[in-house]
Amino acid sequence: MPRLSSLANNAARAFGFGSPPIIPYNIEYLSVAGGGGGGSRSSGGGGAGGVLTNTFSEASTGVTLTVTVGGSGAGAGNNTELPGTNGVNTTITGISSITSTGGGGGGGNDGGGTNRNGKSGGSGGGASRAGSIGTGTGGQGNNGGLGLEGSSFNGGGGGGKGAVGGNAGASSGGVGGAGSASSITGGSVTYAGGGGGGAYTGSGGAGGSGGGGAGTAAGAGNGVNGTTNLGGGGGGSGDSPPNAGGSGGSGVVILSLPTVHYTGTTTGSPTVSTSGDNTVLTFNGSGTYVT
Repeated sequence: MPRLSSLANNAARAFGFGSPPIIPYNIEYLSVAGGGGGGSRSSGGGGAGGVLTNTFSEASTGVTLTVTVGGSGAGAGNNTELPGTNGVNTTITGISSITSTGGGGGGGNDGGGTNRNGKSGGSGGGASRAGSIGTGTGGQGNNGGLGLEGSSFNGGGGGGKGAVGGNAGASSGGVGGAGSASSITGGSVTYAGGGGGGAYTGSGGAGGSGGGGAGTAAGAGNGVNGTTNLGGGGGGSGDSPPNAGGSGGSGVVILSLPTVHYTGTTTGSPTVSTSGDNTVLTFNGSGTYVT
């Protein structure tokens, strides 16, 4: 009998009776992780948070999408000469699992162990002096830049989603790698720029477009923080105190779906807007959406 009932219900829908069939639809997403922090003292810039953008195909009703937005990586403390901390991963689960990797911290001036190395992440942190660069995650970001050893020991720039971090020069820290633009909200916004490298000689490196913090010169203060909710890397600091590294910028998750299918069932207070025929949810912090 259940089999006959099911056949009858399908037949009824075919002739315009009963509930309408459920039509799957697509949800576009942008996921940005937290940016890495800059290192301390003539140090590398932090790498940008990893970026993933794609579509959840054939979404159906009643599925809970859980969003966890990654926080920023801390910059290294004043005069510690240590590397910055990696940013925190951003995840989306429910239809399938998506993880954007936090940006790598920039290398510090301390010569002990591996402290001068940029850390690997979504985008890699820049190196200090003769340290190794941090490597980016494939499809999410790029490598950091090289530092410079010698009389002008300046830090390399952190990688960005759109470009590798710049290598340090004799008179400046490396520039942060450029971020990448997205129009998922209806207007173009650039995300995930790398932090600029700090300098012993000359000027700090500029932060990459998309929220990368600038590096600073000797005596010019702490590295500049990456921009909140853009996933930018923090800037490396100059040689003289105060010379803490800049913190990275926190991440973000944005969902775009046809307004006709929008349920309005959310937690975490996302910002809700419209773009054409779509409703856009911007999660600056963690939350959920039920399809």
